[in-house]
Amino acid sequence: MKIIAKKYEMDMCNGPLSGKILQFSLPLMLSGVLQLLFNAADMIVVGRWVGSNALAAVGSTASLINLIVNLFIGLSVGVNVLVAKYYGSNHGKDLSETVHTAVLTAIIAGVFLLFLGIIIAPHALRWMDSPAEVIDQSTLYLRIYFIGMPVMMLYNYCSAILRAVGDTKRPLYYLTVAGVINVVLNLFFVIVCDLGVAGVAWATTISQAVSCTLVLQCLIRSDAVYKLNIKGLRLYKDKVVRMLKIGLPAGIQSCLFSISNVLIQSSINSFGAQVVAGNSAASNLENFIYTANNAFYQSAISFTGQNVGAKKHKRIIPIMLWCICFTTVTGLCLGILLYHFGEPLLGLYATEAEVIAIGMIRFRVLCFAFAIGGIMDVIVGMMRGMGYAFVPMLVSLTGVCAFRIFWIYTVFERYRELETLYLSYPISWAMTATAHLICFIIVYHILTKRKKIQ
Repeated sequence: MKIIAKKYEMDMCNGPLSGKILQFSLPLMLSGVLQLLFNAADMIVVGRWVGSNALAAVGSTASLINLIVNLFIGLSVGVNVLVAKYYGSNHGKDLSETVHTAVLTAIIAGVFLLFLGIIIAPHALRWMDSPAEVIDQSTLYLRIYFIGMPVMMLYNYCSAILRAVGDTKRPLYYLTVAGVINVVLNLFFVIVCDLGVAGVAWATTISQAVSCTLVLQCLIRSDAVYKLNIKGLRLYKDKVVRMLKIGLPAGIQSCLFSISNVLIQSSINSFGAQVVAGNSAASNLENFIYTANNAFYQSAISFTGQNVGAKKHKRIIPIMLWCICFTTVTGLCLGILLYHFGEPLLGLYATEAEVIAIGMIRFRVLCFAFAIGGIMDVIVGMMRGMGYAFVPMLVSLTGVCAFRIFWIYTVFERYRELETLYLSYPISWAMTATAHLICFIIVYHILTKRKKIQ
Protein backbone atom coordinates (compact mmCIF):
# COMPACT_ATOMS: atom_id res chain seq x y z
CA MET A 1 0.00 0.00 0.00
CA LYS A 2 1.51 3.33 -1.09
CA ILE A 3 1.29 6.03 1.57
CA ILE A 4 0.80 9.45 0.01
CA ALA A 5 2.36 12.34 1.94
CA LYS A 6 -0.26 14.95 2.79
CA LYS A 7 -0.06 18.65 3.62
CA TYR A 8 1.43 18.38 7.10
CA GLU A 9 3.56 15.28 6.47
CA MET A 10 7.15 15.08 5.25
CA ASP A 11 9.04 12.72 2.95
CA MET A 12 12.34 12.31 4.79
CA CYS A 13 13.73 9.73 2.38
CA ASN A 14 14.30 11.94 -0.66
CA GLY A 15 15.83 15.34 -1.37
CA PRO A 16 18.31 17.57 0.54
CA LEU A 17 18.47 16.93 4.28
CA SER A 18 19.54 20.20 5.87
CA GLY A 19 16.44 22.21 4.96
CA LYS A 20 14.08 19.38 5.87
CA ILE A 21 15.75 18.81 9.23
CA LEU A 22 15.35 22.50 10.06
CA GLN A 23 11.77 22.53 8.74
CA PHE A 24 11.02 19.56 11.00
CA SER A 25 12.99 20.77 14.03
CA LEU A 26 11.96 24.41 14.37
CA PRO A 27 8.24 23.80 15.06
CA LEU A 28 9.25 20.96 17.38
CA MET A 29 11.63 23.29 19.18
CA LEU A 30 8.91 25.90 19.62
CA SER A 31 6.49 23.21 20.82
CA GLY A 32 8.96 22.11 23.47
CA VAL A 33 9.49 25.69 24.57
CA LEU A 34 5.74 26.14 24.97
CA GLN A 35 5.54 22.99 27.08
CA LEU A 36 8.30 24.35 29.29
CA LEU A 37 6.39 27.60 29.61
CA PHE A 38 3.71 25.62 31.47
CA ASN A 39 6.19 24.99 34.27
CA ALA A 40 7.99 28.31 33.89
CA ALA A 41 4.70 30.19 34.25
CA ASP A 42 3.98 28.18 37.40
CA MET A 43 7.35 29.10 38.89
CA ILE A 44 7.32 32.76 37.88
CA VAL A 45 3.82 33.34 39.24
CA VAL A 46 4.43 31.62 42.58
CA GLY A 47 7.91 33.13 42.91
CA ARG A 48 6.69 36.69 42.31
CA TRP A 49 3.28 36.59 44.01
CA VAL A 50 3.55 33.87 46.66
CA GLY A 51 7.23 33.76 47.70
CA SER A 52 10.51 31.86 47.52
CA ASN A 53 9.19 28.94 49.59
CA ALA A 54 6.42 28.40 47.06
CA LEU A 55 9.01 28.65 44.25
CA ALA A 56 11.12 26.01 45.98
CA ALA A 57 8.01 23.83 46.48
CA VAL A 58 7.22 23.81 42.75
CA GLY A 59 10.84 23.63 41.55
CA SER A 60 11.89 20.79 43.84
CA THR A 61 9.27 18.49 42.28
CA ALA A 62 10.72 18.54 38.75
CA SER A 63 13.30 15.76 39.11
CA LEU A 64 10.82 13.57 41.01
CA ILE A 65 8.15 14.05 38.32
CA ASN A 66 10.70 13.10 35.66
CA LEU A 67 11.74 10.01 37.61
CA ILE A 68 8.17 8.76 37.83
CA VAL A 69 6.92 9.56 34.31
CA ASN A 70 10.02 9.14 32.12
CA LEU A 71 9.70 5.37 31.83
CA PHE A 72 6.32 5.79 30.17
CA ILE A 73 7.32 8.84 28.13
CA GLY A 74 10.23 6.71 26.88
CA LEU A 75 7.77 4.24 25.39
CA SER A 76 6.63 7.00 23.03
CA VAL A 77 10.10 6.75 21.43
CA GLY A 78 9.12 3.23 20.41
CA VAL A 79 5.92 4.64 18.90
CA ASN A 80 7.92 7.25 16.98
CA VAL A 81 10.40 4.74 15.56
CA LEU A 82 7.75 2.19 14.55
CA VAL A 83 5.45 4.72 12.89
CA ALA A 84 8.39 6.31 11.03
CA LYS A 85 9.61 2.89 9.86
CA TYR A 86 6.18 1.78 8.63
CA TYR A 87 5.59 5.17 7.00
CA GLY A 88 8.94 4.99 5.19
CA SER A 89 8.31 1.41 4.03
CA ASN A 90 4.65 2.11 3.00
CA HIS A 91 3.20 -0.48 5.39
CA GLY A 92 -0.16 1.17 6.06
CA LYS A 93 -1.79 -1.68 7.99
CA ASP A 94 1.13 -1.96 10.41
CA LEU A 95 1.15 1.81 10.84
CA SER A 96 -2.56 1.89 11.73
CA GLU A 97 -2.19 -0.96 14.22
CA THR A 98 0.72 0.84 15.86
CA VAL A 99 -1.34 4.03 16.23
CA HIS A 100 -4.23 2.25 17.97
CA THR A 101 -1.87 0.26 20.20
CA ALA A 102 -0.01 3.44 21.16
CA VAL A 103 -3.13 5.40 22.12
CA LEU A 104 -4.49 2.60 24.33
CA THR A 105 -1.06 2.19 25.94
CA ALA A 106 -1.02 5.93 26.71
CA ILE A 107 -4.42 5.71 28.44
CA ILE A 108 -3.34 2.74 30.57
CA ALA A 109 -0.02 4.39 31.49
CA GLY A 110 -1.72 7.68 32.36
CA VAL A 111 -4.27 6.11 34.70
CA PHE A 112 -1.54 4.06 36.41
CA LEU A 113 0.61 7.16 36.94
CA LEU A 114 -2.36 9.12 38.29
CA PHE A 115 -2.80 6.74 41.23
CA LEU A 116 0.92 6.10 41.71
CA GLY A 117 1.78 9.80 41.91
CA ILE A 118 -1.01 10.64 44.35
CA ILE A 119 -0.04 7.79 46.69
CA ILE A 120 3.76 8.14 46.78
CA ALA A 121 4.14 11.95 46.55
CA PRO A 122 4.75 12.75 50.27
CA HIS A 123 6.93 9.68 50.85
CA ALA A 124 9.13 10.39 47.83
CA LEU A 125 9.59 14.04 48.83
CA ARG A 126 10.68 13.04 52.31
CA TRP A 127 13.11 10.52 50.82
CA MET A 128 14.60 13.38 48.78
CA ASP A 129 15.10 15.43 51.98
CA SER A 130 12.89 18.25 50.72
CA PRO A 131 13.06 21.21 53.13
CA ALA A 132 10.44 20.92 55.87
CA GLU A 133 9.06 24.38 55.13
CA VAL A 134 8.07 23.43 51.56
CA ILE A 135 7.14 19.73 51.72
CA ASP A 136 3.39 20.27 52.31
CA GLN A 137 3.12 22.63 49.35
CA SER A 138 5.23 20.30 47.17
CA THR A 139 2.94 17.37 48.02
CA LEU A 140 -0.16 19.38 47.10
CA TYR A 141 1.38 20.49 43.79
CA LEU A 142 2.44 16.94 42.89
CA ARG A 143 -0.94 15.38 43.63
CA ILE A 144 -2.82 17.88 41.48
CA TYR A 145 -0.17 17.57 38.74
CA PHE A 146 -0.60 13.80 38.61
CA ILE A 147 -4.35 14.12 38.16
CA GLY A 148 -3.43 15.32 34.68
CA MET A 149 -1.26 12.28 33.85
CA PRO A 150 -3.78 10.57 31.50
CA VAL A 151 -4.04 13.65 29.25
CA MET A 152 -0.29 14.27 29.44
CA MET A 153 0.47 10.70 28.31
CA LEU A 154 -2.09 10.90 25.50
CA TYR A 155 -0.65 14.17 24.23
CA ASN A 156 2.92 12.81 24.20
CA TYR A 157 2.05 9.56 22.43
CA CYS A 158 -0.19 11.23 19.85
CA SER A 159 2.48 13.86 19.20
CA ALA A 160 5.01 11.06 18.66
CA ILE A 161 2.75 9.67 15.93
CA LEU A 162 2.57 13.04 14.19
CA ARG A 163 6.35 13.60 14.51
CA ALA A 164 7.06 10.25 12.91
CA VAL A 165 5.24 11.26 9.70
CA GLY A 166 6.94 14.66 9.69
CA ASP A 167 4.12 16.73 11.18
CA THR A 168 5.54 19.06 13.83
CA LYS A 169 3.40 22.09 12.96
CA ARG A 170 0.00 21.08 14.31
CA PRO A 171 1.33 20.12 17.78
CA LEU A 172 2.85 23.62 17.86
CA TYR A 173 -0.53 25.19 17.11
CA TYR A 174 -2.22 23.15 19.83
CA LEU A 175 0.41 24.00 22.43
CA THR A 176 0.13 27.69 21.58
CA VAL A 177 -3.55 27.61 22.48
CA ALA A 178 -2.87 25.58 25.63
CA GLY A 179 0.03 27.86 26.63
CA VAL A 180 -2.11 30.99 26.52
CA ILE A 181 -4.78 29.25 28.59
CA ASN A 182 -2.14 28.15 31.11
CA VAL A 183 -0.78 31.66 31.66
CA VAL A 184 -4.25 33.19 32.02
CA LEU A 185 -5.35 30.51 34.49
CA ASN A 186 -2.11 30.85 36.47
CA LEU A 187 -2.72 34.55 37.04
CA PHE A 188 -6.43 34.05 37.77
CA PHE A 189 -6.02 31.17 40.24
CA VAL A 190 -3.06 32.70 42.11
CA ILE A 191 -3.78 36.46 42.11
CA VAL A 192 -7.59 36.49 42.03
CA CYS A 193 -8.44 33.20 43.78
CA ASP A 194 -5.37 33.14 46.06
CA LEU A 195 -4.88 29.37 45.57
CA GLY A 196 -1.05 29.45 45.70
CA VAL A 197 0.73 26.34 44.40
CA ALA A 198 -2.61 24.55 43.99
CA GLY A 199 -3.67 27.23 41.52
CA VAL A 200 -0.65 26.83 39.25
CA ALA A 201 -0.98 23.03 39.40
CA TRP A 202 -4.62 23.20 38.29
CA ALA A 203 -3.72 25.67 35.54
CA THR A 204 -1.10 23.26 34.17
CA THR A 205 -3.46 20.28 34.35
CA ILE A 206 -6.31 22.09 32.58
CA SER A 207 -4.06 23.45 29.82
CA GLN A 208 -2.61 19.98 29.21
CA ALA A 209 -6.15 18.65 28.86
CA VAL A 210 -6.79 21.27 26.16
CA SER A 211 -3.69 20.30 24.13
CA CYS A 212 -4.57 16.61 24.51
CA THR A 213 -8.13 17.18 23.25
CA LEU A 214 -6.86 19.07 20.19
CA VAL A 215 -4.28 16.44 19.17
CA LEU A 216 -6.81 13.62 19.65
CA GLN A 217 -9.30 15.45 17.43
CA CYS A 218 -6.55 15.82 14.83
CA LEU A 219 -6.00 12.04 14.67
CA ILE A 220 -9.71 11.18 14.82
CA ARG A 221 -10.69 13.60 12.02
CA SER A 222 -7.71 12.74 9.80
CA ASP A 223 -8.24 10.99 6.47
CA ALA A 224 -4.64 9.69 6.49
CA VAL A 225 -3.55 6.12 7.18
CA TYR A 226 -2.79 7.05 10.81
CA LYS A 227 -6.44 8.03 11.43
CA LEU A 228 -7.59 7.11 14.94
CA ASN A 229 -10.81 5.13 15.41
CA ILE A 230 -11.76 5.07 19.11
CA LYS A 231 -13.75 1.85 18.65
CA GLY A 232 -10.69 0.24 17.07
CA LEU A 233 -8.44 0.71 20.11
CA ARG A 234 -6.68 -2.52 21.04
CA LEU A 235 -3.25 -3.83 21.94
CA TYR A 236 -1.72 -5.66 18.97
CA LYS A 237 0.75 -8.10 20.50
CA ASP A 238 3.49 -7.79 17.88
CA LYS A 239 3.30 -3.98 18.00
CA VAL A 240 3.43 -3.95 21.80
CA VAL A 241 6.52 -6.17 21.73
CA ARG A 242 8.29 -3.99 19.16
CA MET A 243 7.27 -0.81 20.94
CA LEU A 244 8.64 -2.16 24.22
CA LYS A 245 11.84 -3.40 22.56
CA ILE A 246 12.68 0.14 21.45
CA GLY A 247 10.81 2.29 23.95
CA LEU A 248 11.46 0.42 27.20
CA PRO A 249 15.26 0.84 27.09
CA ALA A 250 14.71 4.52 26.19
CA GLY A 251 12.36 4.89 29.16
CA ILE A 252 14.75 3.09 31.49
CA GLN A 253 17.57 5.34 30.30
CA SER A 254 15.45 8.41 31.05
CA CYS A 255 14.68 7.01 34.49
CA LEU A 256 18.37 6.39 35.11
CA PHE A 257 19.11 10.00 34.20
CA SER A 258 16.34 11.03 36.58
CA ILE A 259 17.66 8.87 39.42
CA SER A 260 21.02 10.58 39.22
CA ASN A 261 19.26 13.96 39.02
CA VAL A 262 17.12 13.08 42.06
CA LEU A 263 20.32 12.33 43.98
CA ILE A 264 21.76 15.65 42.85
CA GLN A 265 18.50 17.38 43.84
CA SER A 266 18.71 15.70 47.25
CA SER A 267 22.25 17.07 47.64
CA ILE A 268 21.00 20.54 46.66
CA ASN A 269 18.11 20.24 49.13
CA SER A 270 20.65 19.81 51.92
CA PHE A 271 21.77 23.44 51.38
CA GLY A 272 18.32 24.84 52.33
CA ALA A 273 15.30 26.50 50.72
CA GLN A 274 17.14 29.52 49.27
CA VAL A 275 19.58 27.32 47.37
CA VAL A 276 16.73 25.08 46.20
CA ALA A 277 14.88 28.14 44.88
CA GLY A 278 17.94 29.50 43.02
CA ASN A 279 18.78 26.12 41.54
CA SER A 280 15.15 25.55 40.53
CA ALA A 281 14.96 28.87 38.69
CA ALA A 282 18.29 28.28 36.91
CA SER A 283 17.49 24.71 35.89
CA ASN A 284 14.09 25.83 34.62
CA LEU A 285 15.77 28.34 32.32
CA GLU A 286 18.33 25.73 31.20
CA ASN A 287 15.48 23.44 30.20
CA PHE A 288 14.76 25.79 27.30
CA ILE A 289 18.21 24.95 25.87
CA TYR A 290 17.73 21.23 26.52
CA THR A 291 14.42 21.44 24.68
CA ALA A 292 15.94 23.26 21.72
CA ASN A 293 18.65 20.59 21.44
CA ASN A 294 16.05 17.84 21.94
CA ALA A 295 14.40 18.89 18.66
CA PHE A 296 17.47 17.59 16.80
CA TYR A 297 17.41 14.38 18.86
CA GLN A 298 13.80 13.90 17.73
CA SER A 299 14.85 14.72 14.15
CA ALA A 300 17.55 12.05 14.33
CA ILE A 301 14.98 9.45 15.42
CA SER A 302 12.33 10.28 12.82
CA PHE A 303 14.65 10.83 9.84
CA THR A 304 16.66 7.72 10.60
CA GLY A 305 13.52 5.65 11.20
CA GLN A 306 11.95 6.60 7.87
CA ASN A 307 15.17 6.01 5.93
CA VAL A 308 15.83 2.65 7.59
CA GLY A 309 12.24 1.69 6.69
CA ALA A 310 12.89 2.75 3.07
CA LYS A 311 16.29 0.92 3.16
CA LYS A 312 18.16 4.13 2.30
CA HIS A 313 21.07 3.56 4.66
CA LYS A 314 23.43 5.92 2.84
CA ARG A 315 21.46 8.87 4.22
CA ILE A 316 22.13 7.89 7.86
CA ILE A 317 25.60 9.46 8.19
CA PRO A 318 24.52 12.80 6.60
CA ILE A 319 21.48 12.86 8.92
CA MET A 320 23.75 12.49 11.94
CA LEU A 321 26.25 15.11 10.76
CA TRP A 322 23.58 17.72 10.07
CA CYS A 323 21.85 17.07 13.40
CA ILE A 324 25.15 17.34 15.29
CA CYS A 325 25.98 20.57 13.45
CA PHE A 326 22.62 22.13 14.30
CA THR A 327 22.60 21.01 17.95
CA THR A 328 26.17 22.28 18.47
CA VAL A 329 25.40 25.75 17.11
CA THR A 330 22.13 25.89 19.05
CA GLY A 331 23.69 24.78 22.34
CA LEU A 332 26.61 27.22 22.10
CA CYS A 333 24.55 30.25 21.05
CA LEU A 334 21.77 29.74 23.60
CA GLY A 335 24.25 28.92 26.36
CA ILE A 336 26.14 32.18 25.76
CA LEU A 337 22.89 34.16 25.70
CA LEU A 338 21.67 32.54 28.92
CA TYR A 339 24.91 33.35 30.71
CA HIS A 340 24.94 36.95 29.44
CA PHE A 341 21.31 37.65 30.41
CA GLY A 342 21.26 35.30 33.41
CA GLU A 343 20.64 37.81 36.19
CA PRO A 344 17.62 39.61 34.68
CA LEU A 345 16.13 36.26 33.61
CA LEU A 346 16.52 34.83 37.11
CA GLY A 347 14.96 38.04 38.37
CA LEU A 348 11.72 36.99 36.67
CA TYR A 349 11.49 34.07 39.08
CA ALA A 350 12.54 35.70 42.35
CA THR A 351 13.46 39.11 43.74
CA GLU A 352 15.89 37.92 46.45
CA ALA A 353 19.54 38.70 45.56
CA GLU A 354 20.73 35.45 47.16
CA VAL A 355 18.43 33.33 44.99
CA ILE A 356 19.70 35.06 41.82
CA ALA A 357 23.35 34.68 42.90
CA ILE A 358 22.87 30.94 43.45
CA GLY A 359 21.33 30.57 39.99
CA MET A 360 24.33 32.30 38.44
CA ILE A 361 26.68 29.77 40.08
CA ARG A 362 24.93 27.04 38.10
CA PHE A 363 25.11 29.07 34.87
CA ARG A 364 28.85 29.65 35.23
CA VAL A 365 29.48 25.90 35.27
CA LEU A 366 26.95 24.70 32.67
CA CYS A 367 26.17 27.41 30.12
CA PHE A 368 29.12 26.61 27.84
CA ALA A 369 28.65 22.82 27.94
CA PHE A 370 25.10 22.34 26.60
CA ALA A 371 26.37 21.53 23.09
CA ILE A 372 28.11 18.42 24.46
CA GLY A 373 24.85 17.14 25.90
CA GLY A 374 23.10 17.84 22.58
CA ILE A 375 25.70 15.84 20.63
CA MET A 376 25.30 12.95 23.05
CA ASP A 377 21.51 12.93 22.55
CA VAL A 378 21.71 13.10 18.74
CA ILE A 379 23.91 9.99 18.60
CA VAL A 380 21.48 8.19 20.90
CA GLY A 381 18.60 9.22 18.61
CA MET A 382 20.44 7.83 15.59
CA MET A 383 20.84 4.42 17.21
CA ARG A 384 17.23 4.33 18.36
CA GLY A 385 16.06 5.27 14.87
CA MET A 386 18.05 2.30 13.56
CA GLY A 387 16.22 0.05 16.03
CA TYR A 388 19.05 -0.31 18.56
CA ALA A 389 17.84 0.87 21.96
CA PHE A 390 19.49 -1.47 24.47
CA VAL A 391 23.08 -0.36 23.79
CA PRO A 392 22.44 3.37 24.47
CA MET A 393 20.71 2.41 27.70
CA LEU A 394 23.74 0.46 28.94
CA VAL A 395 26.16 3.21 27.95
CA SER A 396 24.06 5.85 29.71
CA LEU A 397 23.75 3.66 32.79
CA THR A 398 27.52 3.67 33.09
CA GLY A 399 28.53 7.04 31.67
CA VAL A 400 25.87 9.23 33.23
CA CYS A 401 24.15 7.59 36.17
CA ALA A 402 26.93 5.48 37.66
CA PHE A 403 29.45 8.28 37.18
CA ARG A 404 27.24 10.94 38.78
CA ILE A 405 26.43 8.71 41.74
CA PHE A 406 30.15 7.99 42.12
CA TRP A 407 30.88 11.73 41.91
CA ILE A 408 28.31 12.58 44.61
CA TYR A 409 29.67 10.06 47.10
CA THR A 410 33.36 10.75 46.44
CA VAL A 411 34.33 14.14 44.97
CA PHE A 412 31.30 16.07 46.22
CA GLU A 413 31.49 14.38 49.62
CA ARG A 414 34.99 15.79 50.00
CA TYR A 415 34.39 19.21 48.40
CA ARG A 416 30.84 20.14 49.37
CA GLU A 417 30.38 23.13 47.06
CA LEU A 418 27.66 23.75 44.49
CA GLU A 419 30.27 24.15 41.73
CA THR A 420 31.63 20.68 42.51
CA LEU A 421 28.15 19.20 42.28
CA TYR A 422 27.35 20.90 38.97
CA LEU A 423 30.63 19.76 37.36
CA SER A 424 29.26 16.21 37.28
CA TYR A 425 26.99 17.24 34.38
CA PRO A 426 29.49 18.33 31.66
CA ILE A 427 32.04 15.65 32.60
CA SER A 428 29.44 12.87 32.34
CA TRP A 429 28.11 14.30 29.03
CA ALA A 430 31.57 14.29 27.45
CA MET A 431 32.39 10.76 28.60
CA THR A 432 29.05 9.34 27.51
CA ALA A 433 29.02 11.11 24.12
CA THR A 434 32.40 9.56 23.29
CA ALA A 435 31.19 6.08 24.25
CA HIS A 436 27.96 6.53 22.25
CA LEU A 437 29.94 7.56 19.15
CA ILE A 438 32.03 4.39 19.32
CA CYS A 439 28.86 2.30 19.66
CA PHE A 440 27.21 4.12 16.73
CA ILE A 441 30.14 3.31 14.45
CA ILE A 442 29.84 -0.38 15.37
CA VAL A 443 26.04 -0.42 14.96
CA TYR A 444 26.21 1.37 11.59
CA HIS A 445 28.79 -1.13 10.36
CA ILE A 446 26.52 -4.03 11.41
CA LEU A 447 23.50 -2.45 9.70
CA THR A 448 25.24 -1.77 6.38
CA LYS A 449 26.94 -5.19 6.40
CA ARG A 450 23.55 -6.87 6.93
CA LYS A 451 22.17 -4.95 3.92
CA LYS A 452 25.00 -6.21 1.70
CA ILE A 453 24.38 -9.80 2.80
CA GLN A 454 20.66 -9.48 2.03
